[in-house]
Amino acid sequence: MQELILNAHLSYVAKRTFVFDNYTWNRDLSQEYSDFNGKLIPSRIPLTALINGPIVGDSFPKGEVHPRAVRKEFWEKVCPERTIIHGSEVTSSLPSEAPASQVMQAWVDKLNSIEDRCVELDMYSAQIFEIWIFGSKRVLDIWPSLRVSPILTQFHWSPLIHSAVEYNSHLFATTTFLSSLLSSLPIISPFFQTNYNPTSLDQYKPIPGLLALHIRRGDFVDHCHHLAKWSSLYNGFNSFPDLPDKFEPPPGGGWGTTTPENDAIYLQHCFPSVEQIVERVSQVRNDEQARLRRRGGALRSVFIMTNGKAEWVDELKEALRQRALAEGREWENVASSRDLVLSREQKYVAQAVDMVIGQRAQVIIGNGFSSLTSNVVMLRMANNIHPDTNRFW
Repeated sequence: MQELILNAHLSYVAKRTFVFDNYTWNRDLSQEYSDFNGKLIPSRIPLTALINGPIVGDSFPKGEVHPRAVRKEFWEKVCPERTIIHGSEVTSSLPSEAPASQVMQAWVDKLNSIEDRCVELDMYSAQIFEIWIFGSKRVLDIWPSLRVSPILTQFHWSPLIHSAVEYNSHLFATTTFLSSLLSSLPIISPFFQTNYNPTSLDQYKPIPGLLALHIRRGDFVDHCHHLAKWSSLYNGFNSFPDLPDKFEPPPGGGWGTTTPENDAIYLQHCFPSVEQIVERVSQVRNDEQARLRRRGGALRSVFIMTNGKAEWVDELKEALRQRALAEGREWENVASSRDLVLSREQKYVAQAVDMVIGQRAQVIIGNGFSSLTSNVVMLRMANNIHPDTNRFW
């Protein structure tokens, strides 16, 4: 998602029309479904089923004179002849550790040097913004430009996502907030669209009392071991200087090797156990209560964003409840991604539903090594939600 946003921002800065495509697993049009871990998923999902805003063709704000984004199918009709460039034409002149702003400017200069109105990046060339930029602090120097770009300020989720969030709001909204929500919004079926459709990022207000937990399970443990071997840092947008939780690689790892002690530290931050999660939740709950002690605003509800198996999630829920009970501050509700009721269409965009809930939480505890967490943190920081409410394991 971050690469998509930066590519669209590049088009905006270069004053060119951005061309967007489907969210694509398989470009073979004869294959409507693809195999993912033994399960069938759609080979292609319209991007507008996930997101809205200028990035997918919505109007720019009043006063902005800029061509609107178009679908790939339209582009192919109006640009049968186009200038095709290879990524190496730009990247070869950049230092290996170039920050995102330098990469952006190099591409703007390249695009501005081309007279042809139709320009295409060769599909098989290197990405404009390489994956390593997003996994490092090199992405952060583009933030002053990106955070005020209409690509981000006018970013919002699709009606399909909003309908899923609204229908399931009883799982994560506190009693007080839910009462106010239901008094102002229609009751809807998960199979229909909601009338609540924010049109800009600043309309995603935090839900008072909600603590969101992003916890990766499954084969992510292998990725965590890999990170330990290479002394990896948190993702770029999980490394804003204003965020309270920092991570510096401990000694014992690097260049493909690690020690048991180093590996254990990485797992605590990347793949925490139930006991470690419960302890961290208690710490963060105390921190938030202290931060807001003069105004109230304690955390009262938990939503677990996870791909964990149902049995493991149930174990975690019970452990969270028991710890809160022992501390004399029971949770109003503890729910997870596994509790969401989703329509057939919503099922395949469920990760976006999780992201909206995380985006709107009063506090989120996320995985500093996860791009999903960094998506949420990026949106929260762009929305000026207090940095201290973005926490990590």
